Amino acid sequence: MGEKMRAVDIKGGVGNADALFIAEMPKPQPKDTDAIVKIKAFGLNRMDLLQREGRYPVPPQAPKTLGVEFSGTIESFGKNPESDFNIGDEVFGLAYGGAYAEYIAVSTHMLMHKPKELSWEEAAGVPETWITASQAMYLVGEFAEGKSILWHAGASSVSIAGIQLSRTGKASAIYVTASSQEKIDFCVKELGATAGFNYHTQDWSKEILNATDGKGVDIIIDFIGGSYFQGNLNAAARDGHIVNLGQMGGSKLPNGVDIGAFIFKRLRYEGSSLRSRDPEYQGRLRDTLEEHAIPKFKDGCYKIFVEKVFPWEEIVEAHKLMEKNVSKGKIICTIS
Repeated sequence: MGEKMRAVDIKGGVGNADALFIAEMPKPQPKDTDAIVKIKAFGLNRMDLLQREGRYPVPPQAPKTLGVEFSGTIESFGKNPESDFNIGDEVFGLAYGGAYAEYIAVSTHMLMHKPKELSWEEAAGVPETWITASQAMYLVGEFAEGKSILWHAGASSVSIAGIQLSRTGKASAIYVTASSQEKIDFCVKELGATAGFNYHTQDWSKEILNATDGKGVDIIIDFIGGSYFQGNLNAAARDGHIVNLGQMGGSKLPNGVDIGAFIFKRLRYEGSSLRSRDPEYQGRLRDTLEEHAIPKFKDGCYKIFVEKVFPWEEIVEAHKLMEKNVSKGKIICTIS
């Protein structure tokens, strides 16, 4: 019999938040380039909710256990790990899955040394969100200094990272949409966004055009999909780039959508994901984050906003909080 560990499981394989429970299961074994990390904390992401409900295309190499970002200490290695790591190192990283557990097997190519300036909880909230934001903004959206940018879901963890990246990247203007004035004030006053618009009470695409004298924005990072499709086309500037990362507003377009802007504005609409990328691609993103963002975490230029920390025994409550869509920043679980 192999070693056992505790991990979060789902009653019946899929279900609502109440179906989550902690069970005993086999401890993972490392492949050649893997490390076994004893997890201290893990971050929640919206894909976790979709996967729990059976509505997320999980990569074939992912274990069934939820969770893609974590912090912890290295316990052991496979045969050919990166030489930069040692047993006992404090690390944080990104995985294809399996972070809702006491131990995880993860490629050393996706690990980073945890700066002493970051707590375990803060470090667990970095990998998925900051890598997703930088990938969407730079690699896909082709951001450059002087371009304007709109981050939908402005108080989400990815957009919180993206607003900070946009600010230090010298965007000409940074706009956000959010569900409340409280969230808009947070994005503008705490993060440095130029302006924000409440999608419940305002026509955000018209407000964007008003704010830009009819020009629109160069780059739009969208998590909503179908219900925002027309608004994004309207709000985009000529030669604009719309990057779609999610479909919280549905995957089907409403009747009457006018796609004329694709031609007369020369727009590009491009979808992207992180979890389905190969290890080499993810490794390059890790290197970019390590080079450009880690120094700014150390000196306090970049901030990691944690909404709430739960002991992992309260994973049901953690998922229910994320489902309410009221948080500003990461929801983190700790393993004692």
